[in-house]
Amino acid sequence: MRQYRSVFISDVHLGTADCQAEYLLDFLHNVRCDTLYLVGDIVDLMAMQRRAHFPESHRQVIHRLIELAASGTRVVYIPGNHDEFFRRFCDQTFSGIELQYKAIHTTADGRRFLVCHGDQFDQVVRCSPLMLLVGDRAHGLLLRLNRWLNALRRLQGKSYWSLAAWTKSRIGKARTFIRRFELAALTAAEKGQYDGFICGHIHSAGFLRSEDGLYCNDGDWVEHCTALVEQADGRLELLHWSESPVTLSREPEAPSPELAGDARPAVDALPASFLEQFNEPAG
Repeated sequence: MRQYRSVFISDVHLGTADCQAEYLLDFLHNVRCDTLYLVGDIVDLMAMQRRAHFPESHRQVIHRLIELAASGTRVVYIPGNHDEFFRRFCDQTFSGIELQYKAIHTTADGRRFLVCHGDQFDQVVRCSPLMLLVGDRAHGLLLRLNRWLNALRRLQGKSYWSLAAWTKSRIGKARTFIRRFELAALTAAEKGQYDGFICGHIHSAGFLRSEDGLYCNDGDWVEHCTALVEQADGRLELLHWSESPVTLSREPEAPSPELAGDARPAVDALPASFLEQFNEPAG
């Protein structure tokens, strides 16, 4: 059993065939925390309008989240774009789970992080090269191939490996989009006078540190099976959880080299009207 001060997961996409619910269940049964943040796209209501896939393992995930909330874990649900319907219920509590549009998380070492799903940046980082390159259908094909490949790997006794993530990591314009997204989130955190930003949305777990802030993305449970965790002293880490759970990375202590000095990539200025939504009080 692993004990953490806080845990952040997002992009589970319950209700779709690509959700890695079994790994997530194992994670939820073997991790304890004071606060669990569900950072959007937990239930894929958008996909379920077309075709619902909700086996017993998906129902068990919902049951486990309610069980954790009832047993003393603070569970905060921040809806994303695929479960946007739940945003109309923000500031309410259901089965012990708090619904919030965004949250401000204070780590054990006193740092303040703004937490939201991240789809808010779609209006700033628009015409996504990632979506233009792979598209919804092409991405869906990659995920189906991912399922078939990993079914074969399990038969061979091999651990989970993401074909979809590997493919996207080798598309230059996809990497450019991810970097623009990271920089937009960092800028919002810095303008809002936060120490960092925690989000999901783009299915790309990682850290990016500037001189004034730390960007954290907790990844997803479709392609990567990752979670962001906070240790008792406030340090942040990324975990990959499958047959052999491992620590992927720890938050960098120094600014990322690619952001040092004048080498920091240019980002379109974020309009004041956009930043206002991150400066309002959060739960």
